[in-house]
Amino acid sequence: MKKILVVICLLIFAQAAKAQEAAIGPILGYYKTQDADKGALILGAAARFKLANLIGVEGSIGYRKEEYEDGKIKVTSYPVTATGILYVMPMIYAAGGAGWYNYKADYDNSLGLKNETSQNFGYHIGGGVELSLGNLMLTGDIKYVFLNLELDNIPTDVESNFYVLTAGVLFRL
Repeated sequence: MKKILVVICLLIFAQAAKAQEAAIGPILGYYKTQDADKGALILGAAARFKLANLIGVEGSIGYRKEEYEDGKIKVTSYPVTATGILYVMPMIYAAGGAGWYNYKADYDNSLGLKNETSQNFGYHIGGGVELSLGNLMLTGDIKYVFLNLELDNIPTDVESNFYVLTAGVLFRL
């Protein structure tokens, strides 16, 4: 799976050299996985390339932290995603892609479990809006992420699919 994501990223960056438009900047979002105690913020950075009038790609990296079992399990992850964008109208787009989720699970001492790190591959679909303001590109989207978070030290499955709402302020290059 890692090889597939590396190939996708290389293709994105190869196409970026031919991009009609390129922009980078910070993103901020809100998400809540199904079994998490509460929702949380995701912080990150994105690079977006418009390859043609109807087609674009975006690469992003983020930081997120969530808690399970009343705070006894804390999961920190760094998602690296690649997204294909199809502009269905000048400001509205559909999106789909994949991500590589690196995470660390910290268990409360009362659980008697060893902390663990791992990586998972996930997929996402969604859509959003993109507003151009001079050298700025404002973005907002919603995505549904299919992610099977596998915590080896927990005997039960963790429902870790989620919706994420994100907004970005990207600067044209």
